Amino acid sequence: MEFDRNETVDLLGSLSNAKSPSGFEDETVWVVREFCEGWADVQTNSLMDALITPNNFTGEKPVVMLDAHGDEVGGMVRSIRSNGTMSFVELGRFSPHVLAGQDVLVRGTDGVWRHGVVGIKPPHFMSKAEAAAGDSPMILDVGASSKEEAIEKFHMGMGEPMVPATKFQYDNETGVAFGKGFDCRAGVAAELLALRELSRRADLPFDVVASVSAMEEVGERGVAAAVRHFNPQIAFMFEGCPADDTFQAPDDIQTALRHGPMFRYFDVCMITNPRYQRFVLKCAEDAGLTCQTSVREGGGTDGGPTHMMDVPSVVAGVPCRYVHAGTAICALDDVEETARVAVEVVSRFTQEIVQGF
Repeated sequence: MEFDRNETVDLLGSLSNAKSPSGFEDETVWVVREFCEGWADVQTNSLMDALITPNNFTGEKPVVMLDAHGDEVGGMVRSIRSNGTMSFVELGRFSPHVLAGQDVLVRGTDGVWRHGVVGIKPPHFMSKAEAAAGDSPMILDVGASSKEEAIEKFHMGMGEPMVPATKFQYDNETGVAFGKGFDCRAGVAAELLALRELSRRADLPFDVVASVSAMEEVGERGVAAAVRHFNPQIAFMFEGCPADDTFQAPDDIQTALRHGPMFRYFDVCMITNPRYQRFVLKCAEDAGLTCQTSVREGGGTDGGPTHMMDVPSVVAGVPCRYVHAGTAICALDDVEETARVAVEVVSRFTQEIVQGF
């Protein structure tokens, strides 16, 4: 199964550039709608889950649900101070010290996204204690000089979202992409490619649908509503998962670029159904597709709430270096291989197999 690399790049780029922190997934939904135009219907609920029903949906077969989350880590304005700067809270969790000096975009009350910076006290002004600790309070600054100016001229307001200002870039020679939000926009790209391919197949014993769920980074809040909407018998989850190949000892690396999707046996929210996991890995092996596996000591995915609703789930993670930071790295080969594995697995489902999970 081959994909149009230019299309994959354009899709991932549009998804990465979408400004959609948790609770503000609108721009991700816009990209999903555009990609699905003509072959699938996209609805939303009050959480801003994108609920995708391909045109080949019959309503007469049991349902397989694909899922990836559409939000990214970001921030929200907490208060506006008299000097025009703002305090903020994180939506999700950035890696420690990542935000200091980060170029960001802050949405104004007029709907316009404005450049800003996460300000931190220069070392010239730090006390000895602050310098020794390597830590200082951070503020959000769009260049205003008073609270009135921040509100009236820059249209800042409490509750407005913030994201890193990183722009997507792709190197055609190396096949490597740089951007923000690859957790989980790399997963969303793989999900959409797989869903479109499956939507072209009329001989499947299941109806295949998909959700691009909301607010995963703040506790997997959106996926349960998608599960209730579709009532699937089984689910296949996609993620943009953290790669560990740049900081682990060679023998401990479990998630590396250009080694295909990573399937986890364990994380803090799910012990993966071992029968389903074995089936997936065997499907990939039989088809000559590349996968890797891991046992995770941290992190969680939409598979957590889904499997607790008695829907067997596996998680295909597209390896992404430096997620939960301003810029991440991924390989387009891994995005496309993840889609291939998903198509292969779903194509081999039968009622007997699924009921055996």
